[in-house]
Amino acid sequence: MSGRFVVHLPVVVADLDAAGRLARMVARSLSYLPMVDPGETTVSYEDEQGVRHRVFCDRRVSTGRRCLLAAGHDGDCARRLPR
Repeated sequence: MSGRFVVHLPVVVADLDAAGRLARMVARSLSYLPMVDPGETTVSYEDEQGVRHRVFCDRRVSTGRRCLLAAGHDGDCARRLPR
């Protein structure tokens, strides 16, 4: 069987915001790998895994690539964190 597969890595954090921060950190740290798709990173409550919350904005920027800032961010989209 070929196609895309999703790796689920359960973690225990205090709340949804903390889960989003951890997911962004992990996705960014692995984004150099060609098989990692950071823009599709989501988090969910353990008992509501069908309800996923996007952690990256994921809108297209001028280069055609996707924004890697947090979902719902203020200001312009970017491929890098603001300094």
